[in-house]
Amino acid sequence: MRKRRRGGTNRHRRYGTSHVRAEGTGHRPAAITVSRNRGPGRIGKVLIVLMWAGMFLVPIPLWVPAVQLAAGAIGTPGTLTVGVCERLGRGRYDCDGTFAPDDGGRAIPVSAPPDLEAGDTVPAQLTPEGDRAAMAGPRGVLGALTLPFLCGGGIGFLPYVVLYWSSGATRRHLRAAAIGGWALTAVSLAGVTIGLIAIYSA
Repeated sequence: MRKRRRGGTNRHRRYGTSHVRAEGTGHRPAAITVSRNRGPGRIGKVLIVLMWAGMFLVPIPLWVPAVQLAAGAIGTPGTLTVGVCERLGRGRYDCDGTFAPDDGGRAIPVSAPPDLEAGDTVPAQLTPEGDRAAMAGPRGVLGALTLPFLCGGGIGFLPYVVLYWSSGATRRHLRAAAIGGWALTAVSLAGVTIGLIAIYSA
């Protein structure tokens, strides 16, 4: 009797025709295509934009009184003399001093900016509450504008992200948004640098 050869029909039954074809021809089975459209959904994009905008836009109006105080729009002009600065922690100080109004009134004890040192005497503006004095003049204004400049730089590339997620945006729109973002970032960096130099200059 003739013995049945191994393989043949039994092999087809065991592995199927696709496996035999892949072995015989040397081709691998087609790989599964992975979608590249990954990223946050519509709700996720809205939340990201709102959090991004809120993080950098909300502090700006809250900082307006500080800029007005340094510019002399509110408060009482005078001279601040820092008496003592107590270190609270890493990079944190609590300073006190006396404020002498320009109109000749008596000097009063006030809280001083933590960026100053004991013995410093600077032009200052007393808050309407009368318990704190801030640096006035160009140095004070530049220092007060540090945070708004920083927030402006943080918001610079938000329009680019919104356009990137928009289906109607073109390359021209994206290019313009990128240029605007870099320009705003550069202005922000310059403003923050000038403000810090004004704050810590002797």
